[in-house]
Amino acid sequence: MNGQASEISAFVVCKNEAANMERCLSSLAWCDEIVVVDSGSTDATLDICTRHGCRVVHRDWSGYVEQKAHGLSLCTRPWILNLDADEEVSPELREEIQTLLRRDAEGSLREDGFELLRVVFYLGRWWRLGGWHPEWRLRLARRDKVTWHGEEPHEHARVSGAVSRLRGELRHYTYRDIADQVARMNSHTSASARSLHAKGRRAGLADLLLKPKARFFKFYILRKGWREGLPGFLVACMEAVSVYLKYFKLWELNRRR
Repeated sequence: MNGQASEISAFVVCKNEAANMERCLSSLAWCDEIVVVDSGSTDATLDICTRHGCRVVHRDWSGYVEQKAHGLSLCTRPWILNLDADEEVSPELREEIQTLLRRDAEGSLREDGFELLRVVFYLGRWWRLGGWHPEWRLRLARRDKVTWHGEEPHEHARVSGAVSRLRGELRHYTYRDIADQVARMNSHTSASARSLHAKGRRAGLADLLLKPKARFFKFYILRKGWREGLPGFLVACMEAVSVYLKYFKLWELNRRR
């Protein structure tokens, strides 16, 4: 970016994301610096990063929170923008951020962080109804005002200062297909169960019976997933199964102990 705007670093945490990386990095080409924290890719991910002029740092996988905290520590510009490899900055969001950076250079920007509206693409459609919408993620912030927190596998940023929301969409290509969704569900529910187990949490009958139903009700009724037809019903069912698996796995960990 030119000297009339504050500079920005983007960072991405990844492993074997060749299918997504080109789209993700192309949407970040306007940033002053792109940092990639890679945990051992064996596909074409690193070649794609090299073509885009990224600064690539290898770090063995230590969990979502620690990987993102490390990515943040490597950024050198006053502002940071974090994306996952399966996300993309829309043109509208890029223009909004560039406008903010110009305002910051002029001294008229008071916010220290911004939540971005993440919109999911899955089953051949953009999900602007159902449990995935609206989904706000704090991904844009002043570097010296943000820290990373959370419990595996759910990480999030915290900003010490004023936070606002932007209108442009952060596009999220969540799952390639149903098989990919099932595979990620298995991985994420295992990580969640281990995190709960480490805190001494136990799984009870109410967790197994009621919480999956509550998840379905939220996705299908409260968030109007029913308006998406059969796909809305199927996604709500999968979310309920995910909650059930998390507590089933926690129960198994409790039993082993």
